[in-house]
Amino acid sequence: MLYQLGKTNDTFNSITPRPFEALPLERGLEDLLAKNLLDVLFENNGFMPIFQERPYQNEADIYALNQEADLVIFELKKNMASGGAVHQVLGYCEKASHFKYQKLQDMYRKYKQKNDLDLQEDHRAAFDISRALDQSAFNQKQRLFVVGNAGDEQLISNVDYWKAQGLLLKFIPYRVYKIGVESYFEFFSPPYDQHSNPAYAKGVIFDTNQTYGKDESIWYMCEKNRVAAFGEQMGIVHYLGKNDIVFLYHAGQGIIGAGKVITNKVAKDDDAEALYHGLEWLTAKPTRSVRYDSLPAWKIKEVLDHNFYWATTIKRPYLTLDESNKLLTALINVIGPKP
Repeated sequence: MLYQLGKTNDTFNSITPRPFEALPLERGLEDLLAKNLLDVLFENNGFMPIFQERPYQNEADIYALNQEADLVIFELKKNMASGGAVHQVLGYCEKASHFKYQKLQDMYRKYKQKNDLDLQEDHRAAFDISRALDQSAFNQKQRLFVVGNAGDEQLISNVDYWKAQGLLLKFIPYRVYKIGVESYFEFFSPPYDQHSNPAYAKGVIFDTNQTYGKDESIWYMCEKNRVAAFGEQMGIVHYLGKNDIVFLYHAGQGIIGAGKVITNKVAKDDDAEALYHGLEWLTAKPTRSVRYDSLPAWKIKEVLDHNFYWATTIKRPYLTLDESNKLLTALINVIGPKP
């Protein structure tokens, strides 16, 4: 819930609940969640979507995989979710619990509209796992989510009952708030709704999106002095702010350069299907057709004394400014300072 604070003489003294809305269409909610399950909504526990429901088919709204290849099933309601939503998602779970690897791969290929995709390999790449999981590891467990902008008493009672029976079932509320002419989306990702404050300057290890444009994505950023994301993942750039220090990470190699965000607002490049911020380089940067060095993942862990959730475009957790300076020093020692 969002509350408006009342103020008298510089002292907050009242709390008024703000009314909330739903998205106009349930399909809009479905598409919004599916596009942001991996990077944004679940910062440290992302999901890889593999299928969305088709018209007039008895299917759940979204099917996804987590890092352990459990099947994650979403039942969405654009308004209040009632107890019947639990019965629906249980029915989908009963059917989906029998899906073998080949069935999941077929679903994934239909979803992506590419008949040659390898779900094992794409799952490995999405979660940056060193070795692809065996086919037998897929769909060993099912995790269920009901999403709505509110839940009635029967829904809560049903969820509590099945959780007590050991079922991996959760209810997640979402809300849309209208403030002025802008709309704001609120989403409570379990288990702790842990999100970093985007208002604070921070360090960010940012993937170069090589799966989107192979090495061309690197040269787009280096030659145009930008930090950018492409295609379906372009919205992730909104999580960067002015003065953030960005470390460009190329999968399979490591960090290849770093710079500081110098723009307040995200810009769009329609030709490249990209959103971007301007970047002031803090290190040497790679040059096309010239061998360049990098700081590998093992060295990053050694310098900062902790690991990262490597699956996402923006690697979690964010870095403090002290951590950013340590990593920047280590990086400059390998690839050199800016000219």
